[in-house]
Amino acid sequence: MAWLYLFVAGLFEIGWPLGLKLGWTEEGVRPWWIAFAILAMAVSGALLLWAQRFIPMGTAYAVWTGIGAVGAFVVGVLVFGDQASAMRIASIGLIVAGIIGLKLA
Repeated sequence: MAWLYLFVAGLFEIGWPLGLKLGWTEEGVRPWWIAFAILAMAVSGALLLWAQRFIPMGTAYAVWTGIGAVGAFVVGVLVFGDQASAMRIASIGLIVAGIIGLKLA
């Protein structure tokens, strides 16, 4: 169950950079998106806190940030048109390999 909480925490970790990206535009501040970012941070942190009770801290933190980094990359590519070069995709693949390795270790 701790791994499920950690996975969901990682998904919420994707929410806060998304909220910040959408919360500050050339037209100005969009407070609802900033509030979403803050809520995502709080939920993500709370779930990480709970997961660390059962998963070693270093493993939990690495997996949590890895899910957030990979997820933010995917959202950036799919939603915002960020570059998806072979080198960037290979680098994300290395992060995924590290997450899988930590889960199996």
